[in-house]
Amino acid sequence: MRADEALEESVARLLTARGLTISTAESCTGGLLAKRLTDVSGSSLYMDRGVITYSNRSKQELLGVPEKTLIDHGAVSAETAAAMAEGIRRLSGTGIGISITGIAGPTGGTPEKPVGLVYIGLATPDGVTVDKYNFPGERAAVRQTTSDAALEMIRKYLEG
Repeated sequence: MRADEALEESVARLLTARGLTISTAESCTGGLLAKRLTDVSGSSLYMDRGVITYSNRSKQELLGVPEKTLIDHGAVSAETAAAMAEGIRRLSGTGIGISITGIAGPTGGTPEKPVGLVYIGLATPDGVTVDKYNFPGERAAVRQTTSDAALEMIRKYLEG
């Protein structure tokens, strides 16, 4: 990453240089990742689409997340993040599909799945990876930090 560029600018430069396109499937960030990807001028070269799939129904209908995955593991899980990332990549035909599912708070947390728990899935031609995080802070901070982590995950893949 260049010292003079923001994280989203670095990702934009790398996507463009590699001729790759990306699509997003977001839950707890509500489109913040897609916003940041499209804040960069020229984003039509690499950004195909983004969907906000907040409800389980939308995850199933729009992304093809199996109902069994949601029942067995919950919406906030590595399994759901993987299915979301694969689903958006398949749906859009992009080189990269990225997903975010988590609990931004301040409500919705449980002892097993506390506020700040986030899973980010990355689907590429090389397969699917999921990273788990437990971010501290209020809702806005969790969402911002999550979008930072997603951009960093994309950047590392592209540099990798």
